[in-house]
Amino acid sequence: MDQTLGPGTELNPSSTAQVFRLRHPLVEHHLCEIRDARTRPGAFRLAIGRLAMLLGVRATEDLPTQSVSIRTPLADADCQHLSVRIGIVPILRAGLGMVDPLLVLLPDAEVWHLGLYRNEETAEPISYYDKLPTGGAPDVVMLLDPMLATGGSIVLAIQRLIQWGVKDIRVVSIIASQPGIDRVSGMFKDVRIYVATIDPILDQRSYIVPGLGDAGDRIFDTQRNEQS
Repeated sequence: MDQTLGPGTELNPSSTAQVFRLRHPLVEHHLCEIRDARTRPGAFRLAIGRLAMLLGVRATEDLPTQSVSIRTPLADADCQHLSVRIGIVPILRAGLGMVDPLLVLLPDAEVWHLGLYRNEETAEPISYYDKLPTGGAPDVVMLLDPMLATGGSIVLAIQRLIQWGVKDIRVVSIIASQPGIDRVSGMFKDVRIYVATIDPILDQRSYIVPGLGDAGDRIFDTQRNEQS
């Protein structure tokens, strides 16, 4: 695959896969907002959505198109129209916070859901919801999860999408850990990963540090009493 970088983007140098970190002043601004423990749920959701849209623009910039001729109010015009079937697959539940911004960009995309939760003792993912059909996979899938921590949930989701028959999988995450990036990119050389930032480590509970806590709890205002 072409690893040419767009403006404001860098390829993660520690990975042989295509891992793209988006650099932009708006990205840095909204990252600051979602990291701040004082940010209220409403503002947090809006910032997650803005980051998802910025990443979505980058993740879709090379989608194939076909030429079409249309009629404007004044004359005929040659235009380009997307020529692939696109799926959006959020990992429940935090991935739901990224769906609407992607649908603004891709209003005709299909939305399918995978439900995964993390065993807090082992930090490994457990699947609890899967309604993907047995055939007819989209050409391209945007796999959404705000946090790529250990990479376990993303790995499980990618494996399921491959089983479904998806050929082009693009992971869109807000914050990733370096260990998680290394795990996913080491297993799937053809899967592209688009992130706003990469944090260096995981803590003893496998939370991204400095991270932002539990994205699902903060999106849906269900934070527990203990520090996430």
